[in-house]
Amino acid sequence: MKSEFKTKLIQHMLNKKNGEKGFTLIELLVVIIIIGILAAIALPSFLSQSNKAKQSEAKTYVGTLNKGQQAYFTEKGRFGPDLDSLAVGVKADTPNYNYLTTASINSATASSNQAVSNGNPKNVALRGYAGMVALNTVTATSDVTSLAVLCENNVAGSAGISPVSVGATTGPACVGSSQPVGQ
Repeated sequence: MKSEFKTKLIQHMLNKKNGEKGFTLIELLVVIIIIGILAAIALPSFLSQSNKAKQSEAKTYVGTLNKGQQAYFTEKGRFGPDLDSLAVGVKADTPNYNYLTTASINSATASSNQAVSNGNPKNVALRGYAGMVALNTVTATSDVTSLAVLCENNVAGSAGISPVSVGATTGPACVGSSQPVGQ
């Protein structure tokens, strides 16, 4: 080969190599579309996990109120009338929920002595929680014991749920559009 031809061929190869820097518009669009698809798949999953974490707060707090009511009854022979009397460290108002506990005391029968605690959501994407502690008579021994239940509303955003009832022999149970937590 002639040296002049070799020089032009090498020069042409170098120019071609230098001219291919960067990405084409189509390559960039394909990458952006792939990132958009991945984000569309991941975002709902992330939001769902975020709501579950917020609901975990309510489960823990209402469960704590149930245990606080049981401890209060053990010490004082009656259920606590409000959050402050239980002294369990649960605030009445958090960024995600409002908490309330009430006691109804009737000495006529053991099962009518009960305390109800509610976790009412502030956000329509969160579920409400309710707990109940009630006295129940064990039929075999005639002993009185306290039983507790924690209920989760099946529908997100429902405030003011009271999904608990007391059976004479079964103790507190979830009713309506709620189910026991953990089942």
